[in-house]
Amino acid sequence: MDIRLKHMLMRYQCYSREDYENALKEIMQEIALLGLWRAKFFEKAAFYGGTALRILHGLDRFSEDLDFSLLVPMPHFSLTPYNTAIAMELQSFGLETTVDTKVKSNETAIKSAFIKANTKKQLLNIQLPVDMLKLMHRNDSIKIKMEIDTDPPGKFQTESKLLLQPIPFNVHSFQLPDLFAGKLHALLCRRWQTRVKGRDWYDLVWYLSRAVPVRLQHLQERLLQSGHLTTTDVFNQSSLINLLHQKIISIDFTAAKKDVMPFLKDPHSIALWSADFFKELTAARLVGI
Repeated sequence: MDIRLKHMLMRYQCYSREDYENALKEIMQEIALLGLWRAKFFEKAAFYGGTALRILHGLDRFSEDLDFSLLVPMPHFSLTPYNTAIAMELQSFGLETTVDTKVKSNETAIKSAFIKANTKKQLLNIQLPVDMLKLMHRNDSIKIKMEIDTDPPGKFQTESKLLLQPIPFNVHSFQLPDLFAGKLHALLCRRWQTRVKGRDWYDLVWYLSRAVPVRLQHLQERLLQSGHLTTTDVFNQSSLINLLHQKIISIDFTAAKKDVMPFLKDPHSIALWSADFFKELTAARLVGI
């Protein structure tokens, strides 16, 4: 095993195949961020979303995707020039991957790419126990989606955050109040036909338990851009709480628990989830922050 991978893996307590897979995905995410830093990607873009919260601020659940936003609108921006930098960085750690931009039939402001790798080969690199390897299919794959918003809503603030692994480097990121605004927008507006994204609700509890303020101006910009507000609508803390309560009563929290469970170390942390729990939490904790 590459000694740098060994040092990165030492941060995790891995007892199951799922533990090793989650650790490997996160290590690959951090190495991808390093590749983007070397390619000067963060001169144009900022990191946000659940993985930013996990890697930069210690969110206690794993996260799957890498989400970014341009600092200013650039409709013709492409992730493709950065794919090679990511693949080369991962290769330097002995991780064989492909990184490809997704071609969409309908053009949108969100550009996507995928980091893909054979799960068994990569888990061999981090010395997964042999008894676990035997249970794996040779064609199982790891897939990490990257997305970037090329038409970012305004009124956000960014900061530089230091990461120490694999080497010390800086990541340009949204500040916590803007990360919170993005999460609230996802909670209110995400379109899932049959699946509740429980990870969003888990993150909401994380923000509220730490009294993170929400930048209402940025959330308003997001809601205006997505068509969930108009310029004549009043938007303040009270209207936000009302919108959240309307959303909460529509959620199947049993399904939400099922969605987030694979990303948690302690399943008891979501034992109290219900509509009443979230209504009480948001009414009490969103006031004044």
